[in-house]
Amino acid sequence: MKLVMILLMMLTASLHAASLEFAETSKEIAVAMDAETATAEFAFTNKSDKTITIKRSDAGCTCVSAVVSGGKFSYAPGESGTIRATFEIGNYSETVEKILAVWLDSDSPEVPSVKLFMKFKIPVLVKLEPRTLKWTVGDKAEPKTIKISMAEGQAIHITNVESSSEAFTQEVKKIKDGSEYELVVTPKSTEDAHLAIFRIDTDCSLPKHRIQQVFGVVRRPTAPAGSDLSIY
Repeated sequence: MKLVMILLMMLTASLHAASLEFAETSKEIAVAMDAETATAEFAFTNKSDKTITIKRSDAGCTCVSAVVSGGKFSYAPGESGTIRATFEIGNYSETVEKILAVWLDSDSPEVPSVKLFMKFKIPVLVKLEPRTLKWTVGDKAEPKTIKISMAEGQAIHITNVESSSEAFTQEVKKIKDGSEYELVVTPKSTEDAHLAIFRIDTDCSLPKHRIQQVFGVVRRPTAPAGSDLSIY
């Protein structure tokens, strides 16, 4: 009976723990074509009867940083503020989802009481399918193709393609000028493992999208499941 009472008291304390009330905990952000960063703002209010302090935040990624409006971390009852998360876009493209965990002064180190969800929609001006061409050692050294298509309304031309390895040959085929291309890659041999990075230069007006990279790899076979044999 005593144990039951203790558990009930712990549950009651948890239910009434001071917390911040957020207007939204999930946001979808449309990123501009030339943007280097994107931000998501989450407004909150302390609707409890206690002062609440924001201890720390963590997105599990160095590409996301967070600040609190005015550098203020403690909020008295009724006070409001904003957490602003900034996402460094880098080489990300298409849809990227991130979660920002926020710890308050009453939280345990392992469990944050607030999780803020962000979905960044990043435009793709140069679409590459697939980004990596794969062969296995011993395969026939046959050509494989990466399809390259430009976003609708964008006239972007491929000006040059360079490979980091002489183990492959490459050829650019123009399907529709400024709109559709194919990059045909062929390994000279599949007797051993090889890796190549292909740099695709374009005349895109936006520097962020001007240079693209794709990959070609001849990989070693994977060892059978449960086998102690390593295949080199």
